[in-house]
Order: sequence, then C-alpha cells, then structure tokens
Amino acid sequence: MGKLEGKIAVVTGGNSGIGLATAEAFVVEGAHVFVTGRRQAELDAAVAHIGKNVTPVQGDVSKPDDLDRLYRQVKHEKGKIDVLFANAGIGDTARLGELTDKHIDDLLSINIKGVILTVQKALPLLAPGASVILNASIAASKGFAEWSVYSATKAAVRSFARTWSADLKGREIRINAVSPGVIYTPGLTGVIGPDETQLAAYFAQTANIAPIGRNGVPSDVAKVVSFLACDDSRFMTGSEIFVDGGIAQI
Repeated sequence: MGKLEGKIAVVTGGNSGIGLATAEAFVVEGAHVFVTGRRQAELDAAVAHIGKNVTPVQGDVSKPDDLDRLYRQVKHEKGKIDVLFANAGIGDTARLGELTDKHIDDLLSINIKGVILTVQKALPLLAPGASVILNASIAASKGFAEWSVYSATKAAVRSFARTWSADLKGREIRINAVSPGVIYTPGLTGVIGPDETQLAAYFAQTANIAPIGRNGVPSDVAKVVSFLACDDSRFMTGSEIFVDGGIAQI
C-alpha cells in the first residue's frame, strides 16, 4: 500500500511542472487526485500522462466561481479532501521603476488571492488529519533583482503557513510550505525567455551557484510535497522545507 492509499487530493496548477509531477506522485502513493489548470488542452495532456485515478477540473484559482465549481465536484464525487497542494502560481520580472499595474495585479491576484481562496474555500471539505501544502519559493528569502513583487507574494505564502496553522489549531489540519529553488519548469523557462542561448546561460549560472551543483527537476519537489502530504510528517505544521540545492542556505 502507498502512503496516500485511499486519500483524496487536490492539486492546483497540476497541468505542468511541479504540479503535474506532484499529482503523479500522489497517484503512485495511492491517492485519487483532482487537478486544476487554466488551459484545457494542457490539462487534458496532463491527465493522459498520469493515466489513472485523476480527475481534471479546468479553472483559474483567482476566480472564486471556478474554485466553487471545483469543490462542488470534489464534494459530489468524493465528499472530502485529505491533501491540498496549493501550487498554482505565476512568475514575472520587472525592476523597481518599471513596475506596472498589470504586473502587480496579476501576481497578487494569482499568487496571494488565489492561495487564500484555494485554502479558505476548501475548509469545509478538509478531513481531520488533512495536510495542506503551500508552494512558496526561495525568492521569499533572497533578494533577486527584478523579482520584487513575485518575491513579496511568496513571502506572503510562507507567512500563511504559520498564521493559518495557528488559526486552525484544534482542527487536526496541518499546513506547511515547500520552497523550491531553480527548477526546470515551463513556467520558469517562459519567464526567462525563448532564446535557447539565454536559457542555457541562465541555467548554467544557477547550477554553478547551487552547492549541490545542479538545478532541480519537478520530481525533486514532488517527493518533498509527498512527504508533507503523508503521515510521515504528522508532527509538522507551520514549517517551511527548502528544495533548492542549497542556494538559499549558504
């Protein structure tokens, strides 16, 4: 039996990257997973890749009606949630002095408001012993140029793991955060740009500064999220685990 045998999980932003790898890992451990994504074609491809015990629900976490529809379906089909991975988020860069209303609004809407709505609207379905994992980032702990608003949103996410753990004291619900480093994902490569030479230079630089000597892949993060999802981490709440090859640690 897997460590999530019989559990019901929800993964937002599960159509690619870390979300897809985590949804797949949850299924391997025995869970039935509901995955969300904004783009139906990518969501369908993700479900085909996972192959079994997965239900797609198209939607945008920044839209309350979409989340209501997701949780209505979960309630109708399974009646509860044992694991929630609030993973959906976006990245974008801009220097101070060049920040636009759209840049600020997009990041805050999805990375902060979307996380709040995802977790708050799930509360009635969260079963005793449920585990909620928030996807933060090393950007919350570092001072990378051009990443100011994104970093601030991820600092908020990390804070939510602490404050919501206190809010839910007595409900037997654990909330922890995972903070990835540089991970090869479509989202990150889309921010860096389509130029192959530029991408290669960026990833070479980040691998060089990581003490472990390489960048991460989505499965590196998925394994840690799976640990936080299962009973192996049952005495953890309000915590942050870095999966960053050491970049934010030294």
